[in-house]
Amino acid sequence: MTIEITNKSGELVPTESVRTLLQNSLVELKLNPECEVNLVFVNVAEMTELHIKWMDEGGPTDVLSFPMDIPVDENEAVTLGDIVISPVVAAEQAAAAGHSAEREIFILAAHGLLHILGYDHAESADEKIMFALQEDLVKKYEALA
Repeated sequence: MTIEITNKSGELVPTESVRTLLQNSLVELKLNPECEVNLVFVNVAEMTELHIKWMDEGGPTDVLSFPMDIPVDENEAVTLGDIVISPVVAAEQAAAAGHSAEREIFILAAHGLLHILGYDHAESADEKIMFALQEDLVKKYEALA
């Protein structure tokens, strides 16, 4: 399984913990362990540029996902896509939510993974499913850590 992680943010991030979370999540979601995911941590300025370019929305966001290939079945090894996280935005959200920045990064990584797998939260029913699944993935990882 290839989980490439690049930190261009200038912030300290829990790289190995997030790698393990994503690896565990791929197994939990019954995907081929040879699937590839790329995760990049970026600063606020770069996240703002990406948010404007790809979502046509101003200001930074917490996580963006760029899907590539969706496996036809669980045996197919594909490049799933890219996840981009802003650790500064994550830390701000964590403070507002009353948990650690590390936990917020875990939530965002799981969220980004689900997006590249085709999950969405535009509709209320879909949001409940996606957010429950991302929380389940994080809790299962935390139970092992």
